[in-house]
Amino acid sequence: MFSRVLPVPQRSFFLFGARGTGKSTWLRAHLKNALFIDLLRTDTYFPVLRDPGQLRERVLAVPKSTWIVIDEVQRIPSLLNEVHELIENHGRKFALTGSSARKLKRGQANLLAGRAFVKNLYPLTRIEHLGAASIHERLAYGSLPAAVARRGERVPFLESYVDMYLREEIKEEALTRRIDSFARFLDVAALANANVTNLANISRDAGVPRATVTTYFEILKDTLIGSFLPAWTPRVRVKEVLHPKFYFFDCGVVRAIQGRLRDTPTSEERGHLLETYVHHELRAHISYANTGGDLRYWRTADGNEVDFIWTRGKRNVGIEVKAQKNWNTRDDAGLRALFDSKVEMKGAYGVYLGETRLKKAWGEVLPVDDFLKRLEQGSIIG
Repeated sequence: MFSRVLPVPQRSFFLFGARGTGKSTWLRAHLKNALFIDLLRTDTYFPVLRDPGQLRERVLAVPKSTWIVIDEVQRIPSLLNEVHELIENHGRKFALTGSSARKLKRGQANLLAGRAFVKNLYPLTRIEHLGAASIHERLAYGSLPAAVARRGERVPFLESYVDMYLREEIKEEALTRRIDSFARFLDVAALANANVTNLANISRDAGVPRATVTTYFEILKDTLIGSFLPAWTPRVRVKEVLHPKFYFFDCGVVRAIQGRLRDTPTSEERGHLLETYVHHELRAHISYANTGGDLRYWRTADGNEVDFIWTRGKRNVGIEVKAQKNWNTRDDAGLRALFDSKVEMKGAYGVYLGETRLKKAWGEVLPVDDFLKRLEQGSIIG
């Protein structure tokens, strides 16, 4: 098992994460004596579905200090009413996992009114890999624990992961009526990964209405397969692009959807992959270290861009990502334009695939793993 950065909360919590991120493994490692109720098992799911009161009987039969783990709680949202009462009146502690928040949100489920923390588990971060995968492997095959651990089986694993996602998360959970339309949308959305989202173009290329495209993106967000990166709009005297970007949660999964796993990433593909990977590392660090703040990107109408801006109050950090071994003067353009706009910046970093650290007037250029080490230490954002 990989050693994960996420600390164990001391009170009840939701643990959300896409399928395959290791939620159950993490819980079994840290809550060894817990009562596990796995709703993916049919011999557990149907009895509890027919009689949610069974949960109370099982919980009250174990010592009060015992953690109660309910895996994939979104499959029976009504259980949360029982959980609420058991926390409130019996002082029980629950760990509630989910790979989709859609059914909870859509069904107006009882989300425990602050009686449980909300935590997220992401694919492996650099420090959690323990050297098991190089940066080039992380870009080509992603960071899901099974893909990293089973190097000889990672291609068929990732290909079956995409099939499983379509079949189990989308079809079986009845999140959309037309799985064929969603599959076409998914192919087009994967090709647009790490780009500014153009709903009209995606609608045309996928052959589905624009309103349906919006719904499908919400499904990707709610099932934790991807997330939007909003545009940053500081009060500067330039015209800025306002549309968000969309990033899939894992490089290996997006390449599996694209059908590219059996080929070496091209130079053009590698740029989007490195952005996707750095986006994953930033999101995971912000969540695990509880730094707070917002993650956005900045782009002006005349083409200047900074891939990531972390903001909290008046603290702004700019991060520009380049998937190349040499950092050229023209690569300074985005961050230099940001500084010329007179926005107050706490720091600015260029991140690339080279090996040399560079000092610039606007900040530093760092090899990607050096940048991630500093991120883990809390010296980039926090």
